Amino acid sequence: MTNAKEGPMSLDDQVCYAVYAAGIAIQRAYKPALDSLGLTYPQYLVLNVLWREDGQTVGRIADQLALESSTLTPLLKRLETAKLIDRRRNPDNERQVLVALTDRGRALKPRAACLAERLLATSDFSPEALGALNTTLRTLRSRIYRNIGGWPADEGPARDDRVQG
Repeated sequence: MTNAKEGPMSLDDQVCYAVYAAGIAIQRAYKPALDSLGLTYPQYLVLNVLWREDGQTVGRIADQLALESSTLTPLLKRLETAKLIDRRRNPDNERQVLVALTDRGRALKPRAACLAERLLATSDFSPEALGALNTTLRTLRSRIYRNIGGWPADEGPARDDRVQG
C-alpha cells in the first residue's frame, strides 16, 4: 500500500484494475460469438439468469446482476423487441413485472455454450484453473459485499452463485 503523499498505486498494482481489465478482455473475447447470436454482453447476462430459472421478476433479475431496475429495463425492452423474452404483469402482484423466455430465447442457450469454450481457448487456462479463479473472484465479491453492507436487496450472487460467465 501507499500513503496519501505518494498517491495511489499504479494501475498494474491494483486488484480493482486487474479485475476490470480482465472483464473487458473477456467481453472482447466473447464479442464475435455474441455478435453471431445477435446479443450484447449485458443481454447475454440477462438471458443467462433466465436460462438458469425462467419466469423471474425484473427486481430479482436486477438483484442477481447487481443492476438497478432502471438500468435493466432498457435491456429487457431490447430483448423483448428481439422476441427473446416476454414481459407481463404478475397476476398475483400487479406492481411486479415477470420476465420469461420465448421459444426463440430458449433456443439460444445451446448456441451460447461456445462462450465457455472461447474463454478456455483465448485464456490458455485449464478448466480447473478457470474454475479456481472463478471461486476466488466469487469469494472476493461476496466478502466485499458482506463488509459494505450486503448485495442490493440482500440477494444476488453474493448469496447465490449460479450466475457464471
